[in-house]
Amino acid sequence: MTSELQPKLGLKENWVQFSLLVIVNAFVGAMVGLERTLLPELAKTEFGLDAKSAILSFIVVFGFTKAGTNYLAGRWSDRWGRKKVLILGWMTAIPVPLILIWAPSWSWILGANFFLGVSQGLTWSTTVIMKIDLVGPVKRGLAMGLNEFAGYFALALSALATGYLATRYGLRPVPFYLGIVYVVVGLLISVVMVRETKGYVSAEIKTEQRMSAKAIFLKTSFQNRNLSSVTQAGFVNNLNDGMAWGLFPILFASKGLSLEKISWLAALYPAVWGICQLWTGHISDILGRKPLIQWGMWIQAGGIVMTVLSSTFFGFVVGSLLLGVGTAMVYPTLLAAIGDVAHPSWRSSSVGVYRLWRDSGYAVGAIISGLVADIFGISAAIGLIALITFLSGVVVFKRMRETLILKP
Repeated sequence: MTSELQPKLGLKENWVQFSLLVIVNAFVGAMVGLERTLLPELAKTEFGLDAKSAILSFIVVFGFTKAGTNYLAGRWSDRWGRKKVLILGWMTAIPVPLILIWAPSWSWILGANFFLGVSQGLTWSTTVIMKIDLVGPVKRGLAMGLNEFAGYFALALSALATGYLATRYGLRPVPFYLGIVYVVVGLLISVVMVRETKGYVSAEIKTEQRMSAKAIFLKTSFQNRNLSSVTQAGFVNNLNDGMAWGLFPILFASKGLSLEKISWLAALYPAVWGICQLWTGHISDILGRKPLIQWGMWIQAGGIVMTVLSSTFFGFVVGSLLLGVGTAMVYPTLLAAIGDVAHPSWRSSSVGVYRLWRDSGYAVGAIISGLVADIFGISAAIGLIALITFLSGVVVFKRMRETLILKP
């Protein structure tokens, strides 16, 4: 089997490899779903943690680790090729389910989330970059929608499955056996069936644009009004997701919901997020990136407000639906916008910078919401995150220009 494919851009032309990468990313997302329902409950019942900031510490470790690894994944993909980085990411995931099964203390859980963060940064980043390589400039939003659908719908199914298994067999070890399956299958597909896509970039590059790592970082983070607007929206999007991941299960439990109902809610939000991305990415190819990002942030804010103001299962369902739809509007569109603006010769590095900031949001959201919840209560913490999310949409409205018409 050759390591390189002849460059021929397009979703239709590369549907086999594209489909394999969609499947791989489903297993990547499922790994995060292992923790989505159970870890806040595990922290309280097995390790005796009570402070919200302490419970959310696993998200802080995961977020900062994944963020830094995202940046490295972009650079390493340019240097060594995408497939090698993808395989390295899966190898790093091997200890995660084993530690979750046997961890004797909370510090071991934090260690598992370090490995999970490294793995997610390497695997998810490379599947994104490889799909952008294959598809080229046409239908980029659709490609990102399919990628993110696979990851987050699988995350939702995994969260639901672990919650179900926990109600029948306890929090450990049975629910985490799923993680062993995810790692084995994801690694095998990546090694045996996925092929290198770095050569596809040459089909897009008409003129070389050499830029240093520092220049790419500054351009993506601050200097370019479109790239920086996208980057801050990605950061805030994951900031509110870090809050939702850590505080929503605690909020639901405080309202008297059973673990089974909490697992359904934990699965509903990423499921809606995942499924809707089948359409939102493609819609951004037609209507443009800015409207979906702007309104997506505002709908997220509305969903968060609905959740914190509710006290019934139905109200939480409506809030989760709004949050899922808003996030689906934003998530693939942000990646497509990066692809619109960044030159192919430094695009993967720009994606890495964007994902560095975006997934730092997990950690910052967990820190802010945990500290505010401990001092002022859960409702105040959730309300603050809703306000920040709304203001992020205002930044997009004021600062960002439409990117779909731009040529990289």
